[in-house]
Amino acid sequence: MRVQARNREHVVTTFRRFASPVGELVLTASDSGLTGIYLPTSRHGPPRVESEDWVEDDGRRSGAGAMLARACEQLQEYFAGARTAFDVPLSASGTTFERRVWELLRGIPYGTTTSYGALAHRLGDPRATRAVGAANGKNPIPIIVPCHRVVGARGDLTGFGGGIDCKRWLLEHEGALMRLGG
Repeated sequence: MRVQARNREHVVTTFRRFASPVGELVLTASDSGLTGIYLPTSRHGPPRVESEDWVEDDGRRSGAGAMLARACEQLQEYFAGARTAFDVPLSASGTTFERRVWELLRGIPYGTTTSYGALAHRLGDPRATRAVGAANGKNPIPIIVPCHRVVGARGDLTGFGGGIDCKRWLLEHEGALMRLGG
């Protein structure tokens, strides 16, 4: 939904809260696709959802509301262990390079990990490891665009905007890491 405000156009973001095993997620969408998932421990949390630019989904099935309902259904299935891939339309904002990295992330199979270096090689530039890491860190749709599946060159858990504990939980949930402790 677009509205005019003081002679400049701005976008009103539709959001929905989703209770998950990693805490309450805030999902955002436009009529064309999911635009963001914010984890409770995200470095880049959502702007204040109390602002006039953010509208909570009222369930009336607007285009954005339908996207949010579909994403929540698929996340519920994922957390229940019944879904390994997502098919929600995405509408994330980013540079051309960031979108290329995010597309590669979507190709990392459930239950597996890869490294930043391996992704840089797949992009055709082995020296782009840090740029891949930066793009990975700007991924606005974690879990569905599985940036948690990217690990350091030696398999160490590094660089997840939702925090290392959340990254570990997601990888353990997918069977990509052996559960530690009882």
